[in-house]
Amino acid sequence: MAIDARSTARSFRVGIDIGGTFTDVVATCGDGGVLVRKVASTPDDFSLGSSEGLAELLRENAILPEEVDVVVHATTMATNAVLEGKGALTGLITTAGFRDILEFRRVRVPELYNLDYVKPEPLVPRQLRLEVLERLGPGGEVRVPLDEASVERAAMRLKRAGVKAVAVCLLHSYANPVHEKRIREIVETVFADDVFVTCSHEILPEIREYERTSTTVVNAYLGPVMRQYLQRLEQRLGALGAGRSLHVMTSGGGQMSLRSAMNKSAYLVESGPAAGVIAAARTARRLDLPNIITFDMGGTTAKTAIVENAEPAKTSEFEVGAGINLSSKLVKGAGYAIKLPFIDVSEIGAGGGSKIWFDKGGVLKVGPDSAGAAPGPVCYGKGGTVATLTDAFLALGYINPRFLVGGALGLQAEKSFAALQSQIADRLEKPVRDAAHGAVTVAIANMVRAVKSVSTYRGRDPRDYTLIGFGGNGPIVAAMIARELSMSRVLIPPNSGVLSAYGLLVADHEHELVRSFPGRTAEIDPLELDAGYRALARQAVETLTAEGFAEAEIEVRRFADLRYVGQAYELSVPVAAGRPLVMAEIDEAYHQEHLRSYSHMSRAEPVGLVSIRVIASVRSPDQGARTLPGGEAGSGAPVTREVYFGPGPGLWTTPVLRRADLLGVASAGPLIIEEYDSTCVIPPGATATVDRWNNIVIELGN
Repeated sequence: MAIDARSTARSFRVGIDIGGTFTDVVATCGDGGVLVRKVASTPDDFSLGSSEGLAELLRENAILPEEVDVVVHATTMATNAVLEGKGALTGLITTAGFRDILEFRRVRVPELYNLDYVKPEPLVPRQLRLEVLERLGPGGEVRVPLDEASVERAAMRLKRAGVKAVAVCLLHSYANPVHEKRIREIVETVFADDVFVTCSHEILPEIREYERTSTTVVNAYLGPVMRQYLQRLEQRLGALGAGRSLHVMTSGGGQMSLRSAMNKSAYLVESGPAAGVIAAARTARRLDLPNIITFDMGGTTAKTAIVENAEPAKTSEFEVGAGINLSSKLVKGAGYAIKLPFIDVSEIGAGGGSKIWFDKGGVLKVGPDSAGAAPGPVCYGKGGTVATLTDAFLALGYINPRFLVGGALGLQAEKSFAALQSQIADRLEKPVRDAAHGAVTVAIANMVRAVKSVSTYRGRDPRDYTLIGFGGNGPIVAAMIARELSMSRVLIPPNSGVLSAYGLLVADHEHELVRSFPGRTAEIDPLELDAGYRALARQAVETLTAEGFAEAEIEVRRFADLRYVGQAYELSVPVAAGRPLVMAEIDEAYHQEHLRSYSHMSRAEPVGLVSIRVIASVRSPDQGARTLPGGEAGSGAPVTREVYFGPGPGLWTTPVLRRADLLGVASAGPLIIEEYDSTCVIPPGATATVDRWNNIVIELGN
């Protein structure tokens, strides 16, 4: 929705989200208006597409660069660097005897019955994993002093090998970082500061050697690449005059400053998908919908997450480099562990650019390979030759060949039909439309599985939730997915095609800090525990104030990571602040969380505390949200087009409307709602209306 920038308070916040096919740019201003621009992503240099998209948005809306107050960015660069093996050459310095911890990993495989499964190679080759003489005890006591000569030898060897990043992870350094700090000093002296160094106590001061080592290595591996990329982005935006305050989205759903992001690149993995979930959660909170399932489908992947009590589900167990992630809590062992906060998103390779193909057994498949931004689907006319899901959407009549991205991207329907005919329909011996519908049905089945992985597979009934669909292609298939799951309601927010970019602007600015604090809760002194929380809180608040925030606007929340004594993994529960700690209350909170997560608990079992953590955050303004006046509605006679809904419903002459045409009016499907950034399909048998917040509400009657 365009606004007249000259009539607003001249202060704009901009979100830039890079996807596999499009880069989305969203700007908001004080009156709730939203400006949107989509441009093709530039895989050779993603910062170029970001700066070009912002420049076009500013130019089209007569906004001066100096009127851009804040830019928040999300990128797939970190994930892609691991997937494509394009991180920095990295070395590891560790305690003598722990050189091969990256090889040992955990006894987990993602494919239980695949005897030929091969684990991915460590990010640091063995010749660059070096040991030094030192040893700390689990309480932080020095058992073997640091042999600085062994550190110097290791640093010199890594320098001669040409490494650009060094990860330092010593046994029990979470309890006492003194040796890691000294190793950093020696390494930086040997390299003359020409190296990116990550110490485990800085990125993850927690127990579990493999996860801590892996997280530290991933951060080091990504550090030089992400620092170079973010510096290039800063320079490009600075050249536009709009780079004064640049923040980056984290995988946990918060923002961090550019400088923090350069040092903590592991926090940026999966930053884009997190932004969409945050925006959907804001929408749910505004509508008093406590429980939702989000569905975000773009050009390359489809992502889904669960939001309960208006809070997205989070996990600290994530694996990057595993390809498609069908819920980190369910499938493990396929990638590189990162034990940092993530919004728990399940992801499958089913996007608009997903290729349609047949396996060796002749079974029709969709994805995970994608045509991406270049060459793109066949209908783009940019050299793509393999039929994709977008080509199927076009053949079925779901999308308008003359209105994608507001008409900026014309589609060549005849090429889609030809590709679908020769590659799919002829082999199936079906008409083109039936073949295209079959491909969509296969894709829907894959997406349903992703939704189940965050709901049904975790004891949640999706029928008790509202599905919120967004992304460039999410509104096309959201109602079909909901119908398969017997869900009764679907919500399509305004600007749904760029909702992740909008989510960047409503995400809180936050820092999360953790400290190992092992012991049975019955034996822990509440005063000592409170002192530990206070120390972490001071550190987090100091970080935010150093980034320019006032202490009065910073909110600090406390959490405890607990488990029954003898368990291998813990659950995180909130801990009340502002009053004396009561250990019995913390125990009870854990019992209830265990019951909610696993459907059983045992108050007779002793509870053990593993770590304490605090999240210090500054709330972002809820810009872009405004109610619509009751009289605002569309005008003019609707156009129609032929849309095919499958062999049963058949071909329907379907009205093509604007969102405003449904304001306060319940209309029966089938309907097509066309917008600049997405297309929404309301199938036969459903009804749709637009509420006062400009959301399309689809009732399926399941």
